[in-house]
Amino acid sequence: MPKQQNKPTQAIEILKKFWTGEEFAIFNKFDPWRILVSGIISHRTNDNVTFPATERIMEKWPTAFDLAKASPDEVASTIFPAGFYNKKGIRLVEIAKEIVDLGNVPKTIDELLKIKGIGRKTANLILSLGFQIPSIVVDTHVHRISNRTGWVKTSTPEETEYELMSLLPKNLWTISNELLVRLGQNICRPIRPLCSKCPIKNPCKVVLGQAGFVVDI
Repeated sequence: MPKQQNKPTQAIEILKKFWTGEEFAIFNKFDPWRILVSGIISHRTNDNVTFPATERIMEKWPTAFDLAKASPDEVASTIFPAGFYNKKGIRLVEIAKEIVDLGNVPKTIDELLKIKGIGRKTANLILSLGFQIPSIVVDTHVHRISNRTGWVKTSTPEETEYELMSLLPKNLWTISNELLVRLGQNICRPIRPLCSKCPIKNPCKVVLGQAGFVVDI
């Protein structure tokens, strides 16, 4: 059977021509520790809040050793107005202490997931952008778009991750997250998606009127 690009692969290749998909990695200097911190802060928080908050943390406490000695309250006030900043302040200090005990940020998903507060999204961010290990990061945008376009039919981000791993070639795993996140933030929005501006141009459930969303065309 001849090899043919599937729709997800075609979509990522098209999106690569619009966006680089490297903003998060470049900002965090491809450094596992910075990516970990930024990944924790980014939960339920926009990039325009996450990036400055990460920079403030790194200026005050540049290493895990430094952050492990910080006051959770001071960390929380430093990352404000990030969502759940008080809980994240506590969590960041706890994670820093664990990283100090381990000696380094782990390089496998199993080891990363043993650290309380690190889920699959953050773990895969660290692996893909910090250690250049091909990984698929699934957040709310990736999960929504993958189902909305009909590439997958899944209930959880973890299911979507495994489905996309089987659909996308490894060389597109890492870049797929940031490209789909930018698509989800700017065009394929949760409500009133801008279908007429979508560069993918493949019919999906929204275009076909099956998803229950209002389409802004």
